[in-house]
Amino acid sequence: MTRLTIDPITRLEGHGKIEIFLDDDGNVANTYFQIPELRGFERFCVGRPVEEMPLLTNRICGVCPEAHHMAAAKAADAVYGVEPPPAAKKLRELLYSGFYFTDHTTHFYALGGPDFVMGPDAPVAERNILGVIHKVGLEIGGKVIQARQYGHRIVELIGGRKVHPCTSIPGGVTKALKEHERAEIEKMGRWAIEFAQFSLKLFDDIVLGNPAYVDLILGDVYAHRTYSIGLVDANNKINFYDGRVSVVDPDGARLGFYTPAEYTEWISERVEPWTYLKFPYLKKIGWKGFVDGKESGVYTSTPLSRLNASDGMATPLAQEAYERFFSVLGGKPVHQRLATHWARLVELLYAAERIVELATDPEITSPKVHAVPTATPTEGIGVVEAPRGLLTHHYVTDERGLLKKVNLIVGTTNNYAAMSMSIKKAAQAFIKQGVVVTEGILNRVEMAFRPYDPCFGCATHALPGEMPLVLTIRDAKGEVVRQVRNC
Repeated sequence: MTRLTIDPITRLEGHGKIEIFLDDDGNVANTYFQIPELRGFERFCVGRPVEEMPLLTNRICGVCPEAHHMAAAKAADAVYGVEPPPAAKKLRELLYSGFYFTDHTTHFYALGGPDFVMGPDAPVAERNILGVIHKVGLEIGGKVIQARQYGHRIVELIGGRKVHPCTSIPGGVTKALKEHERAEIEKMGRWAIEFAQFSLKLFDDIVLGNPAYVDLILGDVYAHRTYSIGLVDANNKINFYDGRVSVVDPDGARLGFYTPAEYTEWISERVEPWTYLKFPYLKKIGWKGFVDGKESGVYTSTPLSRLNASDGMATPLAQEAYERFFSVLGGKPVHQRLATHWARLVELLYAAERIVELATDPEITSPKVHAVPTATPTEGIGVVEAPRGLLTHHYVTDERGLLKKVNLIVGTTNNYAAMSMSIKKAAQAFIKQGVVVTEGILNRVEMAFRPYDPCFGCATHALPGEMPLVLTIRDAKGEVVRQVRNC
C-alpha cells in the first residue's frame, strides 16, 4: 500500500498533516487528518481561580483570543450566578463584533480567497494574499489592511488591548465606554458596512461570475449532508455572543434547541487513537463513524451551518444577503462546503451592521458595567460562536472558586469529523490510478478543509517562519519514490 503525506498543511491557523493511503491499483483507500500536538489546556487550568480564566484561556490562540475571552467570562458569570448589567453585555458583544469583522476579513482574503481569486491550480507562489492584492489591485489591498486595523481598534478601545483583551470579569467588564470612543467606533462601523458590501460584490464578480468556480462550488466533490448547529437569538436569528443553539438535520428540519447548560445532553466527544483532537457528535443521533446522512451524528458548526440552522439575520442588509445566498444556491439547507466562503461574507456584513447598532445604542456608554458577585461559586457553562464554530467552556469549582474540572469544545473541534470526511472525499476524487499527483491536486485536497477555517492552534510555530508543503510518496517497502515540494 502506498502512503502519501501532506505535512504540514497550509493556509490555516496551527499545524496538521494529512496521510493518504493508496490501494494496489493507485486509488485512495483511506485518509487521516492528524493533529499531532497535545496542548492540554483543560488540565493545566485545573487549580486556577475561575476569575483568571478570561485572561488565561485567551492565550490559547492569537487568532481568536476574543472568543475564548468571552466564553470564559460567560462561564465565570454562570459559576458565580451573576448577571452582568445590560451595558456590560452590549460592550462585550460590541467588542466581539469588531473581532468577528477582523477574523472573517482575514480568512476570506488571506486563507480561503486565494483559491478562487487566483484559481486552485495557480502557482503556489501566487496563490496567497500577495497574489490576491496583485490581481485585484493595491487599493483593495489597502482596504483589507484598513479593515483589520479598524477591527483591532474596536477590540482595543473596549478590551484594553488589540490582542488578548483584558476587560471581561465575572459580572461584567472593567470599564465603561467614553463618548469619544463610542463615536470613533460608530465611524469605523459605518466604514465596515461599506467594506463588507464591497467584499460581497467582489465575490459576485470573481467567483459567481466564473462558471468554472460555480461548478466547483455546486459539484459533489466538496458536498456532505450533515447536521448543522448555530447560536440564535429569541427570534431564531444568528447571534454570535448569546442565545441558544439551534440544531437542524440534513433536510433542514429542526431537531431542537439547547441552552448552554444543556450541552452535555446533546454533544458527546469521541476519541480516536491516531490524533490528539477529539470528535464531537450529536448524542441524540449517535456515532456511526465518518459518514454523513440523517443516521450519522456528525454535525458541522461553521458560517454555512449557522445560516442553515437559523431563520435569518438580525440586521437588514445581512438579511438581504442571506436571502440571495439561498436563492442562488437553490434553497435551504446548503451542503456544498465551498459555499462557506460566501456565507462568511454574509456574516461579515452582519458583524459590521451590528457594530453600528451597538455603537448607537443609548445604553452603550452607561457607567453601570459591573455587578459584584456575591454567591458561592459552583459550576458554569459559557457559549459563544467563534468564527470557526461553537465554543463551549465548562467549569466546575470548589467553594473558593478554584477550578476542579475544565472542559473546552473549541470551534474547530466541532468540525473535525466533517473535515476528515471532506478530505477523504476530495482525495478520492482527484487522486486516482494513472494520475500524476501535482501540487495543484494537493491544493484541491487541502481546499476540502479550508472552508471550515480550522484553527489548530494555538499553535505550533515553525522556525524560521517557513511553511513548506512536502508530499512524500513511498512504495510498499517504505522506500521514497518521489517528493513534491511547494518551496
